Amino acid sequence: MTLTGPVALAVLFGALLHASWNALIKSSTDKSLDTALIHGLGVFFAVPMLVFTGLPALASWPYLAASTVVHIGYYIALAGAYKHGDLGLAYPVMRGSAPLLVALGSHALLGEALSAGAWLGVAGVCAGVLLLGLAPARLQTAGGHRGKALGFALANAGIIAVYTVIDGLGVRASGNAGAYVALLFVFDGLPFLLLVLWRRGPAHRAAALAYMARRSRVAWLGTVASLGSYGIALWAMTRAPVAVVAALRETSVLFAALIGAVWLRERFGLQRVLGTAAVLAGVMTLRFG
Repeated sequence: MTLTGPVALAVLFGALLHASWNALIKSSTDKSLDTALIHGLGVFFAVPMLVFTGLPALASWPYLAASTVVHIGYYIALAGAYKHGDLGLAYPVMRGSAPLLVALGSHALLGEALSAGAWLGVAGVCAGVLLLGLAPARLQTAGGHRGKALGFALANAGIIAVYTVIDGLGVRASGNAGAYVALLFVFDGLPFLLLVLWRRGPAHRAAALAYMARRSRVAWLGTVASLGSYGIALWAMTRAPVAVVAALRETSVLFAALIGAVWLRERFGLQRVLGTAAVLAGVMTLRFG
């Protein structure tokens, strides 16, 4: 398996979609509810997809079950990171450490041996992402706390690495990437939505439902972006090494940094410029190295 030009372009487009729905969550006043709503609405897209694709092969179902559990942890840590830190801090740190962990995991579990150039590319992307994320940033969230944001983000980096390897194995066993992604969204969206509503308690549940009704139009956009982003990534993993796709997908931090600077008025200084350059160098090495 090699990373061809069309696959690379598709993953880059998926990275833009991923940064976009993360920016929607960051801009909200209730991160947990918006995260739950965006993924809960995924069922309305996923079920019609399954009508056309059919169910994935039974061999992929254990991976789907494991991924569903891991993704719930991902959503909890994601909402926590955005509660305490800005998009330009939390998003790159969450994504930056995962590709190296994925590369190690895919070598052990998938038998994928990366070339020296690919390892350099993965390392370059990770270094650039962490430079972007650890640049001095103004915490714009009320009650923001940089240490807590970093704690949630680093924990989520490990979670991301785990579900990436799980889904890389699962999608290859599924026989159909679209069917695998659709069933995953059916399984993991509603449980987290119900968990968030349950944690609000009866006294606050009506207010939570009213909030989600107000945010539904924006949430639909986030749902499309989330489903498209991960669908593209898993499809790419059937055509290129998982570690390479995982690293290339983290170019979403470039889009996130730009969205954060332009839309959310977050600082974009020299360190983030250097981080951007490192990410681009890593991407070029992955593609042409």
